[in-house]
Amino acid sequence: MQLLPRYLVKNNITIIANDAGFATENRPVYQRNIKVYKGIDNTLTFRMLNADSKPIDVSKYTPKFVAYDENKRLVIEHDGVLVPGDDSAATRGIFNVTITENDMLNLESQYLNYTVYLTNNTTGDKTLTYTHNDLNGCGTIYLDDCQFPGPSPTHSLSSFTETQIGSSIFVTESLTAEPAINGNEALHTAVFYTDSFIGDIIVEGTLDNQITADTAWAEIDTISFTGNEDEPKPLNFNGVISYLRFKTTSNPAQKITKILIRN
Repeated sequence: MQLLPRYLVKNNITIIANDAGFATENRPVYQRNIKVYKGIDNTLTFRMLNADSKPIDVSKYTPKFVAYDENKRLVIEHDGVLVPGDDSAATRGIFNVTITENDMLNLESQYLNYTVYLTNNTTGDKTLTYTHNDLNGCGTIYLDDCQFPGPSPTHSLSSFTETQIGSSIFVTESLTAEPAINGNEALHTAVFYTDSFIGDIIVEGTLDNQITADTAWAEIDTISFTGNEDEPKPLNFNGVISYLRFKTTSNPAQKITKILIRN
């Protein structure tokens, strides 16, 4: 039997506020990177100190947490909140920031820069906080997706080609169905965004390893539209196939906005 310990610890970070000028000693020489995990809420506990390592009463401030990606685009923003059930947390300079699962939903695993500043509740003045002894106000967060990898990527199809001039049969480009990662059930989900489209959309698949002009396509499922749909219409189907495409029985121009597919 193998004993594999796991640890449940708090993510605590110490930061310094320049509220009365910096001293030349008792300052941290570095600050560790923060690691947060996609797919779950992450609570960060910050401890606010002055240059003499004394706690700052944060009850008269609103702590602000902001994070930016490599393009300097704001991706996460939250107010700090006092620790629930801890009446002395404010005087000890302690507050929490929760980075939620939804905050990271559309973010890839990457490094982000973050900043924490204080807003005076009376005057509205902003006070920047620092993480290093060289007055560096930016810290680093790593978004890790190893614990909860998340759903498969969604593919979008929006262009159609008529199979033969005057045939009124239109098909999308072919899309891999990723047979290597799908088991026997191989569930696929498609969502159709239409605007007054009347007709059928047929799901077609093939077992061919390459798409050519001679590829044989088999019909997998069909979904019908009356033109009165005011919401996207979903379709689930199963099959271990090499490639997918969609065929329509009437002209989809300006009537099928897009088809989203997840394998």
